[in-house]
Amino acid sequence: MSPRFKNILLDTLLIGSVLVLLLFFYAPIITLVAFSFTSSRVLTLPIEGFSLQWYGELVSRPDFFPAVLNSAVVAAISMVFATAFGTAGAVAWIRYRFRLQSVFRAVTFAPLLFPQLLLGVVMLLWFSVLGNWLGFSTGLVTVVIGHVVYITPFALVIVAVQVYGFDDTLEDAARDAGATGWQVFREITFPLLWPGIFSAAIFAFLLSWGNFYVSYSLAGTARTLPIFVYSGIAVGSSPIYPALATLNLIPALLLVVTAEVFRRRALKRQSASLPSS
Repeated sequence: MSPRFKNILLDTLLIGSVLVLLLFFYAPIITLVAFSFTSSRVLTLPIEGFSLQWYGELVSRPDFFPAVLNSAVVAAISMVFATAFGTAGAVAWIRYRFRLQSVFRAVTFAPLLFPQLLLGVVMLLWFSVLGNWLGFSTGLVTVVIGHVVYITPFALVIVAVQVYGFDDTLEDAARDAGATGWQVFREITFPLLWPGIFSAAIFAFLLSWGNFYVSYSLAGTARTLPIFVYSGIAVGSSPIYPALATLNLIPALLLVVTAEVFRRRALKRQSASLPSS
């Protein structure tokens, strides 16, 4: 077998493997979007007709918008706290050395070792005991706390990557030039860390928005969007849920694209700030 033929064969296998993986990942998404436009109430292939009626039926459900509002409020608050805690933890983890740092890392990543269902059940038991003692019940507040506990390690990892690639000499140069600590943070540190912080915030929002297990365990009588979906599909499938998934897909893609744009701009800004050799 000639070297050229081997290269062609390897290239074909590599491209074929990539195409198979892309098909495996994206075929269900494409199918889900297609199901949202079917005119049939039954989800079958081939798809029968074309209709937008399921989008109208979805938004006409009286419990839909309250669930969306609850999910938005929980995701926004969880995003703020998880991103703030994750950023502080990432800076402490990468840029400082202190006693019991290994313990700090283990405690930080402990929620990642628990399956979401197990974490939700454990926190439900904890809040049940605490609620009986202090006189409160589970609801959106406990959901936010559960989401922050679960999401913060993810935010920490994302920001830590940005902190790890940060050039400390830029801050030293600014201080040597007479900049104050606040000026260094405002003009150097925060702009260069912002893409990682922004990416962590988007990831935290999306994780909270689509979380089911922790939300279901801690929501009590409140309903978020994943609980709304679960309560509907528990009694049978309907094209309104592919329609809901399609409506969720569009803003999620926009957020991911926005995060990538910010990341590329920050890389260009960081490259421009480095002294030329």
